[in-house]
Amino acid sequence: MKLNFLFGTLKKYLRISLIFLLIFQLNQQSSLALSMRDSKEGNIFEELRLNVPYKYKEVWLKAEKEVWEPWLSNQDGFLGRQIFYNDEKEEALLLVNWENRKLWKKISIEEVKKIQNNFEENVKDKLDISYNPFEFVYEGELFKQQ
Repeated sequence: MKLNFLFGTLKKYLRISLIFLLIFQLNQQSSLALSMRDSKEGNIFEELRLNVPYKYKEVWLKAEKEVWEPWLSNQDGFLGRQIFYNDEKEEALLLVNWENRKLWKKISIEEVKKIQNNFEENVKDKLDISYNPFEFVYEGELFKQQ
């Protein structure tokens, strides 16, 4: 009888200990993930994806160089960018490297819209069309992993 009580008590403490360890472990992982996500001090990449019809690819690249490149070069915290193109999907990927998220997000939405309008006007004039043929697909943030 005393042995059953002892084993019952032991099981109870083991369960409580196991639950405590699981909760502590999950909270520790969550807190580490949050601190990484909230870290705005390291390099960050702005990820942009666009549908770019192949027939307009060269005009798009030229407009990127004429409009976005000079403007980006004058922005505080801009470190460079890479442009990729997938012929099969007719999709472009731009990775814009910023010194940190704070400097990147310091740029006003109004300023970005102004440059985007300049870009679209450049493209429409060159293609002699009345719409922007480059559909925006996605914008995200990427942090380099160590």
